[in-house]
Amino acid sequence: MTEASAKIVLDSISPAGYRLTTFEVVFWRPVLAEVNTHRAFSRNSASSRAIPVKKTLDRIRNDLAYPVIWASEQPGMQGGEEIEQVAMARDIWKQASHQMIKAAEMLVGLGVHKSIANRLLEPFMWQTCIISTTMAGLDNFFRQRCSPLAMPEFRLAAEAMQECLAKSSPSALGFGDWHLPYLLDEDFDAIVMTENGYSVGMTNTEVLKRVSAARCARVSYLTQDGKRDMTEDLKLFDRLISADPEHASPLEHVATPAGNEFSKDVPVVPGNFQGWRQLRHEIFPA
Repeated sequence: MTEASAKIVLDSISPAGYRLTTFEVVFWRPVLAEVNTHRAFSRNSASSRAIPVKKTLDRIRNDLAYPVIWASEQPGMQGGEEIEQVAMARDIWKQASHQMIKAAEMLVGLGVHKSIANRLLEPFMWQTCIISTTMAGLDNFFRQRCSPLAMPEFRLAAEAMQECLAKSSPSALGFGDWHLPYLLDEDFDAIVMTENGYSVGMTNTEVLKRVSAARCARVSYLTQDGKRDMTEDLKLFDRLISADPEHASPLEHVATPAGNEFSKDVPVVPGNFQGWRQLRHEIFPA
């Protein structure tokens, strides 16, 4: 059974000492609303509007998400002591999921779009989210969300992030280097194969930046563990930036150290990363 978890996709530090970390975090779907309140985060997550209902139903049937603690009712945002009849509460929750599964299937039978039918299923889902942020965003996040006062399901995810961050050693990047989540060693080898059309009209670095951004976007379709195809990634990137309006949020995870070796001053840059300039603001200047 799935539990709240976190892993580091990429951990980098700039010449000026600013650390940028990209996490892949799994948590109970209702936690997403709380994650989205942290404005220092750049994030992309699996979308109920994008995932086919059948895929959502299969995941719920095989791996139903439950609340962590069945707290008793009391005034305020924090629940009281856990109730005694936990087994009965879990059974009621499971029965509720069966009812919502049936309702979603009925809506699909009427031809209703997945973006509507999936909404009935969200309380029973696990959520995958990519989060990129600098330490300035994490300090306050851990103080708030690793607290006993935090939502228990969110606290578990935040503690998992904090634990893997403590164990990680960031890789040093120089000026002109890029933080490129989800790139594999073979991607750097494949980039030299210009006869395949990967880098026509672009530098190798430009190709890798685009591929990385596209792979961050693919979390909406839950295909991070699927087959890698640089040509398809480049096509997806083109769709992201040519859409009207553009779908630019995945470009925020790709970033380069702000400044240069000739100055000790780190310039103020647009975006939510301290000491890093995001690809989003290179493609779409503020």
